[in-house]
Amino acid sequence: MSLRKKIIALFICIVLNSGLCCFALEASVQMIEKGSTLSMKDCLEIALNNSPLIKRARYNYGVSAKTYSISKAAYFPTIGIGTGYYVNTSSSSRGGGGRYGSYNRNTTNNYYSAEASLNQLIWNFGKTNANIRMNNFYRIAAIFDFDNIVLDTLFEVKNNYYNVLAAKAQVEINKANVQINERNYQRTKAYFDEGIRSKIDLVNAEVYLSDSKVALVNSEKIYQNALVQLNNSMYVAYTPDYEIESTENFKFSDNLAEVNLEDISKKEDYSAPPEEVDDAFLTSQVEKIEVLTDFKLNPFPYTFEESLEMAYENRPDLKAYDATLSAMKEALKYTKREYLPEISGNVGYGYRDSYNTNSFNVGVSLSTNVNILATKHEIDSAKLQVELAQNEIDLAKQNIYFEVQDAYINMMQLEKQIPLLAVKVRQTLENFELADGRYSVGIGDYIELQDAKVNYNNAQQSYVEAVFNYNVARANLEKAIALPQEVTATIGDEK
Repeated sequence: MSLRKKIIALFICIVLNSGLCCFALEASVQMIEKGSTLSMKDCLEIALNNSPLIKRARYNYGVSAKTYSISKAAYFPTIGIGTGYYVNTSSSSRGGGGRYGSYNRNTTNNYYSAEASLNQLIWNFGKTNANIRMNNFYRIAAIFDFDNIVLDTLFEVKNNYYNVLAAKAQVEINKANVQINERNYQRTKAYFDEGIRSKIDLVNAEVYLSDSKVALVNSEKIYQNALVQLNNSMYVAYTPDYEIESTENFKFSDNLAEVNLEDISKKEDYSAPPEEVDDAFLTSQVEKIEVLTDFKLNPFPYTFEESLEMAYENRPDLKAYDATLSAMKEALKYTKREYLPEISGNVGYGYRDSYNTNSFNVGVSLSTNVNILATKHEIDSAKLQVELAQNEIDLAKQNIYFEVQDAYINMMQLEKQIPLLAVKVRQTLENFELADGRYSVGIGDYIELQDAKVNYNNAQQSYVEAVFNYNVARANLEKAIALPQEVTATIGDEK
């Protein structure tokens, strides 16, 4: 093998063994099949697979890992190889008044040479070790940054998932309210035609019917916006028609919520009055609206003190701050050791075809190159970086304390409200039934009936809203304490 080929082969081996190959991640975007039914777990997995933020965190970790590997390579010997061909031509003239006069002399000395050297760091008084540890802590911080992005992604999907369920429940309540007002309009119109009720009752029935349709249209807008937010948090565009399952703490009577944005431009006329029916007098029966069924309120199993302790122990952002502080301390050690010399050994071999000359040398050197004033300022700056990192940790701990406290209070208050609101729904339903019966037999007036109906509808909406707020508050508390989740993603490396 020629010398040129040997040099190329050696260079390739060095690059491969040093681990400097490109860090690449390939992941395809996960789509949603038309007509599929997704659970919350499915949506979380789709988001983790598709999130460009998570992919970016992986790439950032890859950069940190390679920087760590580069710093460890400082103990790997440095190899130098060189070759060249040299042409030296010299001329000289010599003159005099002697017998032979003057003459010119040209000398050519062409030669080929090759050199190889090996330089090995022996010891630099811990400076390289400090640099290695610093980059390792940065690598660890990148892992925790990745974990924090995963945590944010999971709970964003959870919140949007609950938001869709709540918006869907509000749509169903408003649909039922429209039906109630339609029945009431038909009945009032029949009474008016018979001369039993006045014109003002009929006009009020029309107004309440129109208001209920406006509320329905508004709730449908909120529902479609909620779908957009859910799809956005999963990073899935152009979604087909699919359904999501209700959760244990947010159950529908049919257990499914349709997700359909394909007909987003569809228009529907709500201005037409309800069709005439022959048995308008018999449509006065009040129907119970059961949007949510079998609600299970499982109390949160941890006290505030336990939750706070878990937050300090589990929060990946706090762990990232701790790793950064450790990295800053190692950077300070590295800067302080800039004053110290470096001991290295070297071995060299040279060949020169002129007279077939070979040379071999071995040596140990002690050297330093320091700008004393600049290094002093660098040390002062490194000390400030350490203090800054410590201050960030102290600030993060305070923020975590108040974040957990706020989330815990919100969740506990909603735990107390939900049973009371469930009782209120039953009470307003009973009151509505009594008012409807009184109005049917001519005892009660129209205002009493409408007040009872509005109270029942508002109670249903408040109950659904409280269930939604509770699920979101509990999810936020779980996020604040970084409670381990069933669905997650890992960087695939040791901390």
